[in-house]
Amino acid sequence: MDYGKFKYQQQKKASEARKKQKTVDVKEIKMRPAIDTHDYEVKMRALRKFIDSGDKVKVTLRFKGREMAHQQLGMELLRRVKGETEDFTKVELEPKLEGRQMMMVLSPAK
Repeated sequence: MDYGKFKYQQQKKASEARKKQKTVDVKEIKMRPAIDTHDYEVKMRALRKFIDSGDKVKVTLRFKGREMAHQQLGMELLRRVKGETEDFTKVELEPKLEGRQMMMVLSPAK
């Protein structure tokens, strides 16, 4: 058997396998606790688009200044996102506070 031909065929198989695989990216949606309704709807449309394309979504909530005193508003907002997306996503990482930001990770429900 010709070793050069064998090596070429192995390369072709490997490149075909790479073409067929789907890489899962983590997209990020950034919000604030005092987000307005229209801004929220725009973010939710973007989230839906990311999930439909098969990517994971990290929802990040930034607190500035005195907003840190009202962390329950941020938790309510993340619960709202979770409730509105529960039919087509699953929560991979529950909402948690890290410093001045609260985050959760959603992935497509299969």
